Amino acid sequence: MLDPNLMGGALLGRMSFELPPAPIEAPLPPGRHALNFPEGREAVLVVPEGLDPDAPVPLLVLFHGAGGEANRMLPHFVRWARARRFLLLAPQSMFPTWDIVIGGHGPDLERLGAALQQVASHFRLDPAHLALAGFSDGGSYALSVGLSNGDLVSHVIALSAGFMNTFVRHGSPRVFIAHGRSDTQLPFETSARPHALKLLQEGVDLTLLPFDGDHVIVPEVVERAVEFFMGAEEGK
Repeated sequence: MLDPNLMGGALLGRMSFELPPAPIEAPLPPGRHALNFPEGREAVLVVPEGLDPDAPVPLLVLFHGAGGEANRMLPHFVRWARARRFLLLAPQSMFPTWDIVIGGHGPDLERLGAALQQVASHFRLDPAHLALAGFSDGGSYALSVGLSNGDLVSHVIALSAGFMNTFVRHGSPRVFIAHGRSDTQLPFETSARPHALKLLQEGVDLTLLPFDGDHVIVPEVVERAVEFFMGAEEGK
């Protein structure tokens, strides 16, 4: 059996990014911003209006599914980012899907750290509200990276995820798993159920939400995921 201690942190899914004590640049204005990389496939940052300049800002990182891009995921979450006032960061995989699905942690993990560094240079991020979320392969990526970096990540949101691959665990992020009972691509019984049982056995703070549907993103599930991340709105 391979000794994880012989592997480097990045190969284990560990990010080198650490929250800085304070931003070093002015906040970005409200709107959509491209965070560029030399290799292309920029990350997209959505900044809502009305952020309190004196308060730490929640951040939700959103990973697309296989063959996807940020623009296919953002419409499901942008209105919530604006309504609940959290930053929304949507990286894009270098290849058709995330590196861990193809052959292990590599350029996508490095680019994620670089994107987080850019965001943290402009905003003071709230360590109690820093979530990794994703759909399908992106949900698997959120689970795998989030559980490996729970000393940084506070919440993990996996929508119709297929697997979780963690060599090491750090911290204790809260986990939200939603999955369609009729999922024909990644059946509930062979993905969400065993994942949930394993996490519960490990004492993880888990919310499991089965729903009636196939391999899709459901608006009601997104709303529940946002409430899991930000808390229920007062007066609801």
